[in-house]
Amino acid sequence: MKKKCYVRMSNQFMNPKRPSMYKHLIFIFAAAFLLTSCGQPPRQDAEEVQLSAEERAFLDNLASLCGQSFRGEEVYMAEGRESWAEYDFVMHVTVCEEDAVHIPFHLSDDTSRTWMFLVEDGRLRFRHDHRYPDGTPEAQTLYGGYSDGKGTAYEQYFPKDDYSRELLQGHFGREWHVVMDPEITTLSYRLLYAGEIVFQADFDLTEPI
Repeated sequence: MKKKCYVRMSNQFMNPKRPSMYKHLIFIFAAAFLLTSCGQPPRQDAEEVQLSAEERAFLDNLASLCGQSFRGEEVYMAEGRESWAEYDFVMHVTVCEEDAVHIPFHLSDDTSRTWMFLVEDGRLRFRHDHRYPDGTPEAQTLYGGYSDGKGTAYEQYFPKDDYSRELLQGHFGREWHVVMDPEITTLSYRLLYAGEIVFQADFDLTEPI
C-alpha cells in the first residue's frame, strides 16, 4: 500500500504582514519533508524461495492419484534386515492440497505410517509420520529430508535432514528416493544407506483397489 504523508504547520509562526514569504517557506519545508519521507520506494522483501518446476510437477503427479489406494510388495531387502514380504502393502493417497500430499502406508494391520510430501519454506520436504493407534505420535516420527534439487517430475531424492540426523542415530548417509515411471503406472519407495539401496517397495498404480 502506498504510504500516505501528511504535513501540518502551526499558524503561530505566520506573520500576517508578510504572508507570501511564509507561504513560500512552508512550501519548501513541505516539499523537503515529502521527498525525505515518501520519496524512497517501498522496501522489497527478499525473493521468496519457490519449488522448482520439477518439484511442483512431482507433487502434482502424486496428487493426480488422490482418493485412490494401491497394492504393493517388497522387491528388495538388504541381507541382515528383517523382511516385510509376508505383509500386505497398501498405500492410500488421502490428502491432496497445493502444499501437501499425504499417503498413509499400511503393512497389513499396521496403520502407523504416513508419508508426507510437504512444501515448507518454499522447499519440497518428505517426512514419515508415525503414530500409535490412538493418534499420539511415536518417539521416532516426522523424520525425512528436503529434496536435493536433482530430481525430475517423476522422481525425487531426499537426503536425511538435520532433524532426522539427531533423531536417527547412526546410518550415516541415509536418504529416501520416491520414483514413478513416466506413465505413472508404478511407484517405488527406496531407502538407501551411503548410496546403497537397503529396502525397496513397489506399488502397482494401474489397478486401484
